[in-house]
Amino acid sequence: MAAGLGLLGGLGVFLVWWSCWESPPRPPRSLRAGRVERLIRQAGIQRVSPAGLLASCMAFGLVVAFSLFVVTAAWPVAACFGLFASWLPMALVSWQARRRAGVVRELWPDAVDHLRSAIRAGLPLPEALIQLGTKGPEPLRAVFLDFAGDYRSGGSFGSALDRLKERLADPVADRIIEALRLTRDVGGSDLGRLLGTLAEFLRDNARTRSELEARQSWTVNAARLAVAAPWLVLLLLATRPEAMAAYAKPAGLLVLGGGLAASAVCYRLMLRIGSLPAERRVLR
Repeated sequence: MAAGLGLLGGLGVFLVWWSCWESPPRPPRSLRAGRVERLIRQAGIQRVSPAGLLASCMAFGLVVAFSLFVVTAAWPVAACFGLFASWLPMALVSWQARRRAGVVRELWPDAVDHLRSAIRAGLPLPEALIQLGTKGPEPLRAVFLDFAGDYRSGGSFGSALDRLKERLADPVADRIIEALRLTRDVGGSDLGRLLGTLAEFLRDNARTRSELEARQSWTVNAARLAVAAPWLVLLLLATRPEAMAAYAKPAGLLVLGGGLAASAVCYRLMLRIGSLPAERRVLR
């Protein structure tokens, strides 16, 4: 009884001590988003949730595995190709995210020039951003039209900028938006010069990165072909029943498992070695 009262009293003292400290603020939703959600946002896909994308991966993998099992009657081979197929929707979203990032990287200098011209003409910052929805680069107009709707419906420039950052999900956009937010809050007369310097830097960076990506693509595509070649041969062997019967034995399972592990490790290693450093969103 005494031990229980002592434990209860100690718990009460701890709770009183704990209430004296402020809990850390929760990060915004854009920082708490998972990797899949950030990938979907970077790809510019609006109506697909992370759960829906993962469900699509599982469903596509099961369909491919079942189809190959019906054709070959070898469940180990069907399971391997089902695993490969389950990654295809995610790979397509990743490809779309990289493609969109490349397109947006080429368009940001023009968008910054339009914004700089509007500010020099005397337009307020919100109106200059809203103008990009009609006079800016075509692929970026939709997000700035959404910004116009957010700003006109709520009237809060900061909240509209936060939602614009979430839609764009781009490190260059983060820098531009934070520069505009700082200018709006503290004032300043060097915003036009800042945007001009930023546009020149973005053009040089986009030109250099395009050259590096063109040279990198030859190496990466050759490595991908080297990883895929053995599995293409296995797919051709699927037309021979005796070959599929051999892969259904324990030794065949060991060969398939080793090949699957080697392919996964080598592919990830190839991507790590051949990848270019990506810009991180440090101003999210």
